[in-house]
Amino acid sequence: MSAMSERTDCVFLSALGKGDNLHQQVLSAFPLCEMTEEDLIQNPLFCKLLATLSQHVDRTGLTQHLRRDLEKAECELRSQRLSWLREECVNRVLREIVQEIRFTKASSSQTAEDKFFSTLEQCVMVGQCVKSSHHSGILGLMAERVTRQMPPEQDIVQMKQRLPSELLQHLKRKAVNILTYYQPQWENESEGLRSVKLSKLPELLDGEQKKAKSLAERNRENTALLQRQTHAYLSELVKCMKVLQCLVLDLRLKAQKDLDRKKIEYFEAKCEIGLQKIRAEMLEVQLDTYTRDKIAAHKKITEKLNAELKSSEMDRQAVESKLASFEIYGRDFEALADEYSRLRQEIATKSWALKEFST
Repeated sequence: MSAMSERTDCVFLSALGKGDNLHQQVLSAFPLCEMTEEDLIQNPLFCKLLATLSQHVDRTGLTQHLRRDLEKAECELRSQRLSWLREECVNRVLREIVQEIRFTKASSSQTAEDKFFSTLEQCVMVGQCVKSSHHSGILGLMAERVTRQMPPEQDIVQMKQRLPSELLQHLKRKAVNILTYYQPQWENESEGLRSVKLSKLPELLDGEQKKAKSLAERNRENTALLQRQTHAYLSELVKCMKVLQCLVLDLRLKAQKDLDRKKIEYFEAKCEIGLQKIRAEMLEVQLDTYTRDKIAAHKKITEKLNAELKSSEMDRQAVESKLASFEIYGRDFEALADEYSRLRQEIATKSWALKEFST
């Protein structure tokens, strides 16, 4: 049995195709699956399984039997929806007529003796209560008890006989209002011409609806296009900002290089000025030190010379006293005079040296 199944699969796959053709057929048979041809190439057994399933299911993944059941259910749903829409449209028109009656009663001299409108209003209210009681059971009321509030059967029969003409007139007034809303210039037309144009109202509304759908679709497309363009614009703007940042950084580096060079020159000049000031201060200190040392040395020398001068003066005075006392000695006096002359010469020399040091 398995051998027969394998032969059947081989025949089936050969009928579908091989390689890229098979992959394309599988992808077209399952458009809802997010698969790529690369996925099918990497998973050949899975591709074979999908190719086999494509003969038993449609593009949505349903079998033929399920497809028929689904179509039948959709047909019944459309029929029930159409029936519900018809009833709902009639109910809404009746409620509008009742509202108009209430407004007319409040703004005119129409009385409540009009059996048609009172019967219609009562039937509409009972119908709404019956519908509500089916869903929620208001105040525990049953539908049978609510229907007891219906008008007499004879009044209902008379109301039903008149109701089609009233519905027709109400719908006609509503159609005229819609027509004059879309085409205000037709409001003053004759009744016959207006009736002809009313017959074209469905086409007009259908055209307006298609136009609105087209505009909505175009708006969605423009919105999507705007989003794509905005994304592209933002992407380009980000790229431009990156390029601008690179240019600014490059320019900043070049400018920083020149700025650093100027700063270096400024600090070099400032350091040179500082060094010159330091040298001047050091030289001034050295000069002050040298001057103080020189003054101290000169003072010492002056003191020394003064002391020597005083000593020489004392020697001179001693010699003079000796000369005065020894003049009587003759030749010895000459030796003593020579010694005196030597001492005077020494005193003169030391006085000159003291004067030079003093200046």
